[in-house]
Amino acid sequence: MTGKTIAERDAAPSTLHGGYLPTPVSRLEHLFPGSSTPIHAKLDQLQLSGSTKERTAGFLLDQLERTGALQAGGTVVESTSGNLGMALARQCTLRGYTFVAVVDERANVAACQTIEAYGGRLERVETPSDGNRLRARVDRVAQLLADDPGAVTTHQYANPANPAAHAHSTMPELVEALGAPPDHLYVAMSTTGTVLGCQQAITAAGWHTRLVGVDAEGSALFGGEPGERKLPGLGAGFQTALSERAHPDAVVRVSEADMVTGCRLLARREGLLAGASTGAIVAAIGRDLPRLGAHESVAMLIHDGGAAYLPTVFDDGWVTAEIAGGADALAAVHDVNPFSGRP
Repeated sequence: MTGKTIAERDAAPSTLHGGYLPTPVSRLEHLFPGSSTPIHAKLDQLQLSGSTKERTAGFLLDQLERTGALQAGGTVVESTSGNLGMALARQCTLRGYTFVAVVDERANVAACQTIEAYGGRLERVETPSDGNRLRARVDRVAQLLADDPGAVTTHQYANPANPAAHAHSTMPELVEALGAPPDHLYVAMSTTGTVLGCQQAITAAGWHTRLVGVDAEGSALFGGEPGERKLPGLGAGFQTALSERAHPDAVVRVSEADMVTGCRLLARREGLLAGASTGAIVAAIGRDLPRLGAHESVAMLIHDGGAAYLPTVFDDGWVTAEIAGGADALAAVHDVNPFSGRP
């Protein structure tokens, strides 16, 4: 017996679900058979809302509370493709706020259901004539704020609290787990908050890590050509304010077909079910792997889990019907490294 009362023993554990959790790092030994380059993954799909956006949500809400912009019982509005919405809905419920998620038709169905399960409200926007769903969502956020002067937005595309979440938690946790900074770090990009935060931590510490930003084909980030995209959570329809401060050492653009292949390789070879943005990271690493050696370490962030993608990325019929090159993407899972030789 420790001599503590039940109340004292329960005090610390009862607060653990209030925000993000430090997540483990695991070596991927089967992802690319025959490769001697060590690949490690930070398992942020283990966050309580299922993605690394749990960190972002906590830092964004903390900042609004710290500045006094968000008052008790207030309303939080944010544009989201799914993951941040789930995290904000969960944490707003715990903190006593109303949460309104502005989503478009590409938002993941399971993510929308989860937001509502946590008590959040959905505001859906239709796809505009120019196809820029992100811009339409941001415009609706502005409209909702104008209609309710007491509401606030976390403003994830420009808020410095977004990258701060990763500068002060994600990157330091990764380096501590590895015992040293990785030689190469692959991070998926949408708001670019994660890649910017990792960049800030690397610069501040003087680490030698080469930072690779993984983007979607059809994304406008870093001079990309905007185009139609079927899978949410990766890329953006315009250059975000945060992206103007982000300077990854390399940007790799990945097709949605390769995202599908990457997700399926990770599931079938490592037993890790992850979302489309993580599949893109697998593809980006596969491209670079032939140029890397056994002495170089690679790390990646698993941004979210794959359960919400079961009706899309992990459904053969959907992939074949909806994704350009979908049949080839499904067949490619039998190749040792289906991304080798890609530019």
